[in-house]
Amino acid sequence: MSKNVARTTPPVSDVLGEILYSLKINGLLYANSELSAPWGVDMPPMDSKMMFHIVTKGVCWLRFRDQESIYLRPGELALLPRGAGHCISSSEHQPCTPFFDIPVSNVSERFEFMKFGGGGDETKLICGVLNFDHAAGQKLVAQLPQLIHMKSDNGQLPSRLQALIEMMAEEAQNLNAGGETVVSSLADVIVIQAIRSWVEHSPQANQGWLAALKDPKIGKALSVIHAHPEFTWTVDRLAECAGMSRSGFSARFTEIIGTSVKQYVTEWRMSLARIRISQSPITLSDLAEELGYQSEAAFSRAYKRIMGVPPLRHKA
Repeated sequence: MSKNVARTTPPVSDVLGEILYSLKINGLLYANSELSAPWGVDMPPMDSKMMFHIVTKGVCWLRFRDQESIYLRPGELALLPRGAGHCISSSEHQPCTPFFDIPVSNVSERFEFMKFGGGGDETKLICGVLNFDHAAGQKLVAQLPQLIHMKSDNGQLPSRLQALIEMMAEEAQNLNAGGETVVSSLADVIVIQAIRSWVEHSPQANQGWLAALKDPKIGKALSVIHAHPEFTWTVDRLAECAGMSRSGFSARFTEIIGTSVKQYVTEWRMSLARIRISQSPITLSDLAEELGYQSEAAFSRAYKRIMGVPPLRHKA
């Protein structure tokens, strides 16, 4: 990379916003549920997955073993970024049936319909299981709380989110031709909007990696690392991108993120490598070149140092 690459990198006005809207959600399963009281569904933990419930009609309880239960009303969203196990039910103490023991009808490969309960008051939910197929998404999820509950004191969600939920509820109710595709696509956008709202308003988002993305100087450096992992990034080059002195940049980077610039660059590359290995038949020599390593051996050593196992171990 020539010395003036850092100078020619386009300015970044909203690094965090760009990352949020570039995230690619891999929706594994979506369910449209019609539930009649009494009912209870026990959702098992799903590590490395996100789960959500959107109430389109009626009310229900979201229950955890280690925190207070949450009462969900029509139009509200409960997002569980780290796939925590939980129960969702018609009353706070209703016994719950394991999710996989409840019969469902398959609408399509990724969309199913559940009708369950004792015949009383009706609650309708749209639920989903998904993950992010991107290193940025995985770093983001690691900093999110166990639960994001989207509601407001006056019963009104942010206008954009409310409009999306109303549109999705209408599609799920009618489920015309292609409706399951529309519902799953809207659900993905709703999840991103919910995360963005949490990031913008939660004090917890002013720490660690998210704080670094928001930082006007460190965010620029992260942006070019993420966009060009193959470059031979040095502290000097990244400091130039950030418009800071070498020593000031290095100290601030480590203070906010908690690791050195060199360590972050290597960890970012290895996170990308792990995803590429799991999703494609790419050879290690091609992957090494793609990520800026001079040899397969150098790449493999870096991978094992960061991930703890050789790169081929993750392919299975």
